[in-house]
Amino acid sequence: MKVLIVESQKDLATLWQRHLERMGMTVSRAFGQVDAINHLSTYPTDIIIMDLVLNDGSALAVADYASYRLPEAKVIFVTNTSFFSDGSIFSHATNACAFVQSATPPEDLAAMVEHYGGTPEQPGVA
Repeated sequence: MKVLIVESQKDLATLWQRHLERMGMTVSRAFGQVDAINHLSTYPTDIIIMDLVLNDGSALAVADYASYRLPEAKVIFVTNTSFFSDGSIFSHATNACAFVQSATPPEDLAAMVEHYGGTPEQPGVA
């Protein structure tokens, strides 16, 4: 499974990446809108973990581009704010599959990625 993490906080992105890689997933990172869109325009991606509030650019713009470029890719939004706490994020981003707090334990986030993204690739299996 190919995962893209779009997170401005590098330490948090690294923490999530390590948990996902231990589960056999291929993980890439982007730190803002331009990096994320460049990645999505070049590489296949099954699921995106994205901070709702990016330091550089708009998470909703990235989600919109992903829905156009990779319509099967799902987005797990994470946040440490109360924006969209009413669940309206699912109306604004049709590819959103989950909305959780940034403080969600990384093992729980990894389990959600596995659930929404399907089964991780097995070594030696295409």
